[in-house]
Amino acid sequence: MAAGWLAALRRAPQKAAMSCEPGESVGAFLCQAGQLLRAAAIENPRLEARLLLGHAMGASTEALLRDPRAPVPPEAAARFRDALAARLRAVPMAFILGSQGFWTLDLAVSPATLIPRPDTETLVEAALEALPAREVPLRVLDLGTGTGALLLAVLAERPRAFGIGVDLVPEAAALAALNAARNGLADRAAFLAGNWAAALAGRFDLVLSNPPYIESAAIAGLMPEVARHEPGSALDGGADGLDAYRHLAAELPRLLTPSGIAVLELGAGQRPAVQALAAAAGLVPLGCRQDLAGIERALVLRAPSGQGRGEEPKKPIGETPRAH
Repeated sequence: MAAGWLAALRRAPQKAAMSCEPGESVGAFLCQAGQLLRAAAIENPRLEARLLLGHAMGASTEALLRDPRAPVPPEAAARFRDALAARLRAVPMAFILGSQGFWTLDLAVSPATLIPRPDTETLVEAALEALPAREVPLRVLDLGTGTGALLLAVLAERPRAFGIGVDLVPEAAALAALNAARNGLADRAAFLAGNWAAALAGRFDLVLSNPPYIESAAIAGLMPEVARHEPGSALDGGADGLDAYRHLAAELPRLLTPSGIAVLELGAGQRPAVQALAAAAGLVPLGCRQDLAGIERALVLRAPSGQGRGEEPKKPIGETPRAH
């Protein structure tokens, strides 16, 4: 699956060429690559040069810094040129490296999915706060699972939980299954391709979703790494960015157990509109956790039939920013 899109990256035209030759030193390659990345307005060009060269040589960035006079072998030099050319075209670093860290996990990524971001870890924090009992069996559903990041992060923290991840894109569902195996969670996770929860009939204790929420007209103005290379179907939330939330609000009442919790990722400023959609469907807002930038990112909702059951939270969930 990965070989095809990596080959496509290599076939695309190169934006700038290096003059370094195989056998020249690590330091020379890093210096020139850093200059090219800086000229392309890439943030942290020196760090990115080290990541790319380390990937090409199969070495850590620390190892490169320890021996900057070491020669770069011909095969590694060729891999590095390809990777650098891709980065200069604004291909995301995670796609070039083939993986991305999320929570405690190492996840494979591809252009079939969004790259997991630190902001999305806010949903994991909110879910764990809402369901704090570590040893309780849970049924978890992740709608629009992508790499499987949300589901797998929760399963890693709740050893008696089992989860299902659904994605419209078959390649994404396959990648999520690969990530479950990669992180030792395959026996507690299943992934399928489908249109949201249309194929599901059961109820869940926890439903997670990072849906498309960018307004259609705003996508072209996003960072080129996102607008050009990440899948539009995972970004485009319709004219007002709320299409997916309308669907989720209608579906969640039948998907949640009587005491079930849903945690939805939000775009900046979307809380009032999404909360209103949820309330109109009978869902009970429990709070909204902020990300590190202070943006309301993770909306926590309770099932309609759970209203009045049990003890209410002593304070709203996640109303203060994440700790740095």
